[in-house]
Amino acid sequence: MFGFTEEQIARFGMTWGLGLFIGFMLFIIWDLARKSKAGRLGTFVLFFVLAFGMLGFGIKQLIEWLLDV
Repeated sequence: MFGFTEEQIARFGMTWGLGLFIGFMLFIIWDLARKSKAGRLGTFVLFFVLAFGMLGFGIKQLIEWLLDV
């Protein structure tokens, strides 16, 4: 498709596409904290709990980049 292989499209989607989706989810968490008037501690708890899995994805990408896998 447009001169790209399936592997190139999948790699692009897994890095940039999923990265943009994670950014959008972080915006949703911030908006939820703002609309619920959670305060500083509540906002921290929301980000820590809801974004913990996203951190794992970021660390996985970093490890792959460092090990050149």
